[in-house]
Amino acid sequence: MKWYWKITIGFVSLIVLVLVLNISLNLWIKYQLPKIINEQNDSAYAITYKKLKVSLLDSNISADDIVIVPKAALKDTHSKAGIYAKVRSVKINHFKLWALIFDNKIKAQSVSVNRPEFILYKKNEKAINNSKSIRSSVVAPFEKIISVPDIFLHHGTLKIVYVKNNRVILNVKNIDLTLNGIIITEDILKEKIPFHFKDYSLSCNDIYYHPNQFYNIRSQYFEASKTHIKVRNFAMIPEYSRTQFVSKIPVEKDLFTLRSKSLDINNIRWGFKADDFFFHTSSVTLNYVAANIYRNKLPADDLTKKPLYNKLLRDLKFELKVDTLRIRNSIVEYEEEISFDKGAGKLTFNRFNLTAMNIRSGFKQKKLGDVKIKIKCRFMNASPLDVNWRFNVMDRSDGFNINGTMANFDAEKIVRFTRPYMNVTTKGIINELRFNFTGNDIRNSGGFAVKYDDLKFTVYNKKDEKKKNKFKTFVANLLVKNNTKKRIKDAHVEVERIPEKSFFNFLWRSIAGGLKKILI
Repeated sequence: MKWYWKITIGFVSLIVLVLVLNISLNLWIKYQLPKIINEQNDSAYAITYKKLKVSLLDSNISADDIVIVPKAALKDTHSKAGIYAKVRSVKINHFKLWALIFDNKIKAQSVSVNRPEFILYKKNEKAINNSKSIRSSVVAPFEKIISVPDIFLHHGTLKIVYVKNNRVILNVKNIDLTLNGIIITEDILKEKIPFHFKDYSLSCNDIYYHPNQFYNIRSQYFEASKTHIKVRNFAMIPEYSRTQFVSKIPVEKDLFTLRSKSLDINNIRWGFKADDFFFHTSSVTLNYVAANIYRNKLPADDLTKKPLYNKLLRDLKFELKVDTLRIRNSIVEYEEEISFDKGAGKLTFNRFNLTAMNIRSGFKQKKLGDVKIKIKCRFMNASPLDVNWRFNVMDRSDGFNINGTMANFDAEKIVRFTRPYMNVTTKGIINELRFNFTGNDIRNSGGFAVKYDDLKFTVYNKKDEKKKNKFKTFVANLLVKNNTKKRIKDAHVEVERIPEKSFFNFLWRSIAGGLKKILI
């Protein structure tokens, strides 16, 4: 036999051998994979699929129409808790043949999950209890089946449902997730975050979250990476009307409605130092916020002590560091109501701009710089109001200094608050108002000054609110000096703190004390 025939036969034999080996391995893998996925799968979930394709040539595995259900639900139809999923397709890229043969585990370079629909049925109303639930319910079960450093999830949906009443706790659409450099070991599984990663990116939209009995949170768009978070068209909306809310609370409590066009958190660093969580960011910026705070005085007083902001930050159980917080082009409204018949008195702070520097928690800290806050706005959309406020988180007396100025305020603008709340209307011009208070958790003192012209009051009857009470009006205007004779008048103010009231009640009582000294 000539040499070229020998080469040809050898080459053909090699090709045949490769083809036979490829077909044999494909058949073996197709036989072995279902065993790995189901028979040898000691996780809590059963996995099925309609179509499975294995290519040894490019080391890829693909599966279509995957269904994941809890094994307990297959045995007991009343046991609904757990993860249920439908996945259009999964592609496992560059899998390791020897790991599949000898370890009975899929090890690969990456996995791409396309159009997954996840539903998590829970036995309680918390979306995530703690890191242990993620570890035991999500990471650990699937780590037993597949190990990859990179995960790509495209166009997914996630819904978390409370089993007892089928209440949706969380609903998220159009999820795109990339996780790079994933590492999972037995030791890592025991940590707060049950896997390590080098980088990640996440985006989704049409978010709905029900965090508790009283509020729903919505957002049109959310984006996050290792270094930033972006939220667009955020809203925290009450679950109940004001009347319903008041009927459900045993003591006085604020009801919040909050909307923001955008929230940006930049240069983020977060994670765990040992078991201690930390979150650092260079800046948090909220744009076009509309915040409404409503309080009804019908429920009983809440007699628990209200800590000042020093203590609130000092007692946080994790390390928080925000270099700069900005609120821009916003509006803040405060409404207080004595009865539903009269309606609420309303204060507004328009064109509200706030810059806060050096916001830190006191967790495991011995010394911190002051928190410094600057506010510029228009009070009742009429007069410029500037406020400077500073305090130190580590000051255990909860000391603070707050000072501010307001100019050219038409007293009629305050009627939206005084008429329904105090049954009083006012007229006149406050040309200038200044305050500078230094206080702590016990008392507040400092200077107050005001200059005003033609200040007059009208007092109305309690029973017939449309009718003027002539006697009380006469007495009020008799007691009140109606002007400061074109000069600014000042007074020293000292006020004891009511521990059951907030910082802003403390500030308001200090301003009211200054007004009382000068007006009467």
